[in-house]
Amino acid sequence: MPHCSLFRSASKCSAWSRFPVIPLRTSSPVAAFFSLPPPLAPPPLPLVASFSHTSVSSSISAATAPSMAKPPTAKKVKHEMEMFGDVRADDYYWLRDDSRSDPDVLSYLKEENAYTDLVLSGSLSDVKQFQDQLYTEIRGRIKEDDITVPIRRGGYYYYKRTLKGKEYVQHCRWRIRDGGTASVFDVMSTGPEASEEQLILDENIKAEGCDYYSIGAFKVSPNNKLVAYAEDTKGHEIYTVYIMDIENGTLLGKPLTGITSYMEWAGDDSLVYITMDEILRPDKVWLHKLETDQSNDLCLYHEKDDMFSLDIQASESKQYLFIASESKTTRFLFYLEILKLESGLMALTPRVSGIDTTASHRGNHFFIKRRSDEFYNSELLACPVDNVTETTILLPHRESVTLQDFQLFSDHIVVYERENGLPTITVYYLSPIGEPIGRLQNGRTVDFIDPVYSVDPKESQFSSTIVRYSYSSLRTPCSVYDYDMKTGISVLKKIETVLGGFDASSYVTERKWAVASDGTQVPISIFYKKDLVMLDGSDPMLLYGYGSYEVCIDPSFKASRLSLVDRGFIFAIAHIRGGGEMGRQWYENGKLLKKKNTFTDFIACAEYLIENKYCSKEKLCINGRSAGGLLIGAVLNMRPDLFKVAVAGVPFVDVVTTMLDPSIPLTTSEWEEWGDPRKEEFYFYMKSYSPVDNIKAQHYPCILVTAGLNDPRVLYSEPAKFVAKLRELKTDDNILLFKCELGAGHFSKSGRFEKLEEDVFTYAFILKELNMIPLTTS
Repeated sequence: MPHCSLFRSASKCSAWSRFPVIPLRTSSPVAAFFSLPPPLAPPPLPLVASFSHTSVSSSISAATAPSMAKPPTAKKVKHEMEMFGDVRADDYYWLRDDSRSDPDVLSYLKEENAYTDLVLSGSLSDVKQFQDQLYTEIRGRIKEDDITVPIRRGGYYYYKRTLKGKEYVQHCRWRIRDGGTASVFDVMSTGPEASEEQLILDENIKAEGCDYYSIGAFKVSPNNKLVAYAEDTKGHEIYTVYIMDIENGTLLGKPLTGITSYMEWAGDDSLVYITMDEILRPDKVWLHKLETDQSNDLCLYHEKDDMFSLDIQASESKQYLFIASESKTTRFLFYLEILKLESGLMALTPRVSGIDTTASHRGNHFFIKRRSDEFYNSELLACPVDNVTETTILLPHRESVTLQDFQLFSDHIVVYERENGLPTITVYYLSPIGEPIGRLQNGRTVDFIDPVYSVDPKESQFSSTIVRYSYSSLRTPCSVYDYDMKTGISVLKKIETVLGGFDASSYVTERKWAVASDGTQVPISIFYKKDLVMLDGSDPMLLYGYGSYEVCIDPSFKASRLSLVDRGFIFAIAHIRGGGEMGRQWYENGKLLKKKNTFTDFIACAEYLIENKYCSKEKLCINGRSAGGLLIGAVLNMRPDLFKVAVAGVPFVDVVTTMLDPSIPLTTSEWEEWGDPRKEEFYFYMKSYSPVDNIKAQHYPCILVTAGLNDPRVLYSEPAKFVAKLRELKTDDNILLFKCELGAGHFSKSGRFEKLEEDVFTYAFILKELNMIPLTTS
């Protein structure tokens, strides 16, 4: 659920972490960016609201599953690990095979997959027909032939197009013939008088013959003649970069191999990119001259501290690149002037433990967001380009407001903040370039109408007066707005089309507050359909949680979720400590030696929802992914009685063993997140909640666990061991399923319709265990 936005700080949407509209209150004209024919009527959907909350089919147990579907049993191989006089037995340690080729390991994973398929999708399962129906239903809400809102770059509009029946996007552009100044009322002309669409790259063609295909970066050169794109065909997030002439489609030089998706143009004939070391830590930044061999590229910086990783960002002015070296608590910067590449990297902010900085550029100033232990919610500074130590405070630190990011324009600055757990956008005028810069004052705030929502910055033009952002809520499909910073007018450019008769006014979003065991109030976002819920404790609920890395799980729209909500489900998000929703301290109080707050917060939210009649223990389902899978594993061990169904996606569940092994990707860089178990205090604290280490002989709810064989963030062996040990020790007959994608990584399958299959699979499991699938689905 977590997603990367344009936020400048990589730590907020960490590319290497274990994770993952209602109009404005003011009257705003709505301008379509382009005109398209009316959509075809969708295929009729099944009558999804006709299911009652009473049992219509038996839930699956190990005893009642098809007789030939016997749960696999992993062999036990004695393996002991001793630390500080404490011995941990791990009889399933053998399941880790870094080569992903051990016959015994692959055989076991395939047995688990076969068992899961037979139980949920096999010919003996009454779920199979329902899954087919559910897939048709979810896919039926999608407008398959569509385009994204075009972004204006120079003399072109750039956008992505999807085609009916195709898994991947086409990257396209359209020449702007009329020119002129950009306006919130701009429309990309597609009539007979317009120029022709130019297809730059068709991912559907590139993906042919690949089990997995993903483009991690797609960067057009400043002169609009070339494109550099990063391609991953394994799901392991190690990319190959191709540079292509847009006009004729020919490739320039040999591809760049073994790199991250972090790259930026440095002028029209050079690329700056980042590579990784043997534990997949981004550690080197390189300068590549087009049509030269990669072996001749110049290494601009090598970060040797294995707790730090590199990131790269271009300034909105396109005059500078910023190279960041960051740990979980510290971030310092270099800058590279694009017109003076020969000067190399120059230091912008110093390497000081506990100081975290991000930057951009306008005129003769750098703008810097700085966080420290003292100013934990961050402050905004400016300094002259020719004297980076002479700083001026533009926005001071405030106790109740967290400065999350900012976006620069020639005449304005847009500030993205959080207050009371909700995102805000404020626009300020800047003094003319060349004049002194002082405190930001008299900002204009953009207002939103939903009680809980999500806002993200989108790419905008530095020289314009228009800022683009996306807005969404649990009931509001993703909406893209252009906001005129001079007039305050917002124009809706596009709202995600949801076919099948979706009506946002039929749904309710709420925010409630649970009280944690230490008295802390924890926000909960809630979503349901007005006329389908009873709110008397009889309604089924899916409760989602994450709570790590300072990631904000802001409520946003997901069309497939309607297949639960339209069946009477209540969907809720627990905004627990360890995330960043309530500010930096919210994160600090859910990490390291306070990590258990994440789990007890989630339990408190579940108890609140039960006590206030949103659901009951018998109807409460929980879901989390990656670090959110750690959350699910921990609360299952702590309070298995509280939940009916649990889904743990690619879960980080073998905390101590993983964090003791610096050869595993992410380990060294995350000692500041989880703790270093080589130190006794951290060892025993981490062991006290690590899911694999705390499985015991007790009843557990129905559980579904997923993994990706090529996952570089959470080794597939962690969820595999978790499942094997659960099978050995749990005392109930409730179903336990494990699905390992053998051709994918952390983010599962890559195609847009393939991804729907994961939702269908998960929802079918949940609905089956709640007895909400009819025996006949014809």
